[in-house]
Amino acid sequence: MAERRVNVGWAEGLHARPASIFVRAATATGVPVTIAKADGDPVNAASMLAVLGLGAQGGEEVVLASDAEGADAALDRLAKLVAEGLEELPETV
Repeated sequence: MAERRVNVGWAEGLHARPASIFVRAATATGVPVTIAKADGDPVNAASMLAVLGLGAQGGEEVVLASDAEGADAALDRLAKLVAEGLEELPETV
C-alpha cells in the first residue's frame, strides 16, 4: 500500500472549494485513493461528502493511500496539490 502524509496547505482546510478541487483531482487520477486524518479512518477521496466529513483543517496532517497500479504517481500529484494548496492537479511532479 502506497501512502503519502502531507499537511493541508489550504488555510481554510478541506472545506467547500478546496474539497471540490481535491475531489475532482482525485477522480481525475483514475486511481482509487483514500484520504484520512492522521488518527482517523480512511474515506473515499473521490467522494465530496466523505472528504467534507473529515473536517481537515489547514495545517493538519492527512494520509493519502492507494494500493492500485499507478498509485505512486497519483499520490505524488495529489500530495503536491494538498500540501501547496493548489487550484488544480499539477501535470508533473
